[in-house]
Amino acid sequence: MARSSVYRVPLRRRREGKTDYRARKALIISGKPRLVARCSLKNITVQIIVAKPQGDEVLASAHSRELVNKYGWKAPTGNVPAAYLTGLLCGLKAKEKGVGEAVLDIGLAAPTKGARVFAALKGVLDAGLEVPCSEEKIVVERIEGKHIAAYGKILSSNPEVYSARFSKYLENKLSPEKIPEHFAKVKTSIINAFKKGGNKA
Repeated sequence: MARSSVYRVPLRRRREGKTDYRARKALIISGKPRLVARCSLKNITVQIIVAKPQGDEVLASAHSRELVNKYGWKAPTGNVPAAYLTGLLCGLKAKEKGVGEAVLDIGLAAPTKGARVFAALKGVLDAGLEVPCSEEKIVVERIEGKHIAAYGKILSSNPEVYSARFSKYLENKLSPEKIPEHFAKVKTSIINAFKKGGNKA
């Protein structure tokens, strides 16, 4: 709503609620690459991006579907453990390309403690990148999937509800109670792939 005779229409992405230009400007002025974490219901995307006059340039990128296709991940690709592993994968790719630091860009997502964007951040930190942050937003137990295992154990006494809630796990022959062990196995697989130098971004 115009409040004076001088009125400027907001930029399109601001009108659509897609970009906070004030926050973006602050991130770009920092001069560091941006760690961009975006989450949908089913997938996670983590990228290291630098702003250039001609447009953003992606230095490293990882998508949670890679966990399934390359590393044997059997759980859903949109949960907290998948977010961490996707962040770890992106961080290792970035390290291979000589990126050593970044600033976190969560877009318009709410900075809720234990959120998937902070799980992805933890993965990037564990890969060896320096990203300024407050670790109070990170809940390690959720990253490892312990909350999923505990919930599965509670529901195991009700087979009908159990099979409905964990249908995707059971389709892939993965017991939700075993997700912390599966998480550790896939994490080791990702780290070993980069140690051997056989993984290319």
